[in-house]
Amino acid sequence: MRKLMGRGGALLAAATTAIALSTATVPAKTTEIRFTLGEYSANTKKSFERIAEAFEKENPDIDIVIEVIPWANYLQALTTDISGNNAPDMSVVASIWLAEFSQSGLVAPIEGVISPDLKDKFIPAMLQPSYIDGELMGLPIAASARAMMINTDLYAIAGVDAPENWDQLEKASQEIGALPGTFGFGLPGKEEEVDVYFYYALWSFGGRIFDENGKSALASPEAIAAAKLYAKLVEDGATQPSPTAYSREDVFNMFKQGKVGTVFTFPMLVPQIKEEAPELNYSVLPFPVKAQKSTMAITDSVMVFESSDAKDEIQKFMDFIFEHDFRLEFNKADGLLPVMSSVVADSFYQEDKDMKAFADGLAYAQFQPNVERWDEIIDITRSALQRIYLGEQSPEDALSAAAKEIDELRGLGS
Repeated sequence: MRKLMGRGGALLAAATTAIALSTATVPAKTTEIRFTLGEYSANTKKSFERIAEAFEKENPDIDIVIEVIPWANYLQALTTDISGNNAPDMSVVASIWLAEFSQSGLVAPIEGVISPDLKDKFIPAMLQPSYIDGELMGLPIAASARAMMINTDLYAIAGVDAPENWDQLEKASQEIGALPGTFGFGLPGKEEEVDVYFYYALWSFGGRIFDENGKSALASPEAIAAAKLYAKLVEDGATQPSPTAYSREDVFNMFKQGKVGTVFTFPMLVPQIKEEAPELNYSVLPFPVKAQKSTMAITDSVMVFESSDAKDEIQKFMDFIFEHDFRLEFNKADGLLPVMSSVVADSFYQEDKDMKAFADGLAYAQFQPNVERWDEIIDITRSALQRIYLGEQSPEDALSAAAKEIDELRGLGS
């Protein structure tokens, strides 16, 4: 220090210049947007990291932090972050979760965040599940409808036709299940969508999840008939043994391995098969019909947390991620249906027979109800179905108990 001072004004001037130069090269302060979403496939993280990188090139003062979490663990991870005052800025969530988040005051109404004309780019029906009490709380970022997928080789070996009704599905599943090393019908009995598999049959039989008074309709004749159908498939050995030991992903993996004749699935399975099991011969078909055609449409919505202090930057990012080319790339990579008008018109959805088969179901698809405490209702329904599959309770007893518990949960008990 003493030596430095001894060199006088020249050194001081040089130091001052160096400080000025270093100050001039310090980058402007950046704003971070933490964005969490569930994992649709191995392509999800790659797709969004490419989008984030492209956005950051145009907006060097904004950093996008992408966090992709398996769907099975996602809600728990998000809830933990919220409880620890560490909520992200924006998240993709199942649209059926929006009611709970909104009622808790955690979510910012989306029209107060996005550019005024962004909403107009969406297919109006796809926005429906994101409305809570008349207010738009998110934007649909992913959509799917469900359909039946069969292994055409196993059907040919068993000498059975593709089923058009539930009796034909039962017969085909029994015949394929009798082949060595194969299972007729893949039935998930744990984790996500145990209840969803049941709804396909429930709706086809003419049933409903809630009646006209808002009470649970799980004990209705249609619901009991649907549950008896699945119980008989299990009892007759037409499913894989012990369905309650298998998740949806387990069932899909067995299908990709050529071990299962029929699964009910989403379009995201198509690109997985093409990548992981290109030799598998399959066909995508409508669900079997009883009283009416049935399928389910699902949307996932991107929502913005009220606590975020980056809403201006989020508006720019929202405009970016909903550009046509990015949406189409993401949909193709993960096997998703379009939510935007420009994307649905793309030739991909008109020429790809598999995607078209899923998209055709949108004409008569139903959405899961967007009600508070829906995740608890799912747990109650899943537990009842598990007891039925395990033979611990009859469909009548299990579903009657579930309906009563759901009504009490929602304050509608008698």
